[in-house]
Amino acid sequence: MKKILLSVGAGLWAVLVVSGVEASAGHDQHVAAAAMGPPGKASEVARTIEISMHDNYFEPESFSVREGETVRFQIINQGGLVHEFNIGTAAMHERHQTEMLMMVQHGVLKGDKLDRSMMEMDMGNGHTMRHDDPNSVLLEPGEQAELIWTFAKAANLQFACNVPGHYQAGMQGEISLQ
Repeated sequence: MKKILLSVGAGLWAVLVVSGVEASAGHDQHVAAAAMGPPGKASEVARTIEISMHDNYFEPESFSVREGETVRFQIINQGGLVHEFNIGTAAMHERHQTEMLMMVQHGVLKGDKLDRSMMEMDMGNGHTMRHDDPNSVLLEPGEQAELIWTFAKAANLQFACNVPGHYQAGMQGEISLQ
């Protein structure tokens, strides 16, 4: 009986430790997201920044924003490959790159094309490859999009393309908050 209680106790302890780690990781992710700011409202846009995506760099390579400023990004993919404009921290980009690799592995992202019908594919637990986060756009060559963002606090933010290999090739830029 003592061994059973010890086993159950050890099992419960392990569950609590793992749950605490996951809760902590989730909390850190939410803190980083809160520091980034929320999607912005068109009625609050202070200025527009045009972003051109090329194979494998952005123009401009960096930009500055003020805390609380709402910016409209006009983004165009002038490259020959699919590219992404994603606002986040380096750690957020690293996590997102895993998701982007899955898109390649499942045939959703095909170099210069997106299989948009496959983006709706159920990956389990209601998750899809829709790529519809408000801090990100994914564009085929020649496509353009708009993203509106309000920058909350001074944080170590970047904009990046997380298509496999693009970030590592230098397709990233710094966002300076003043």
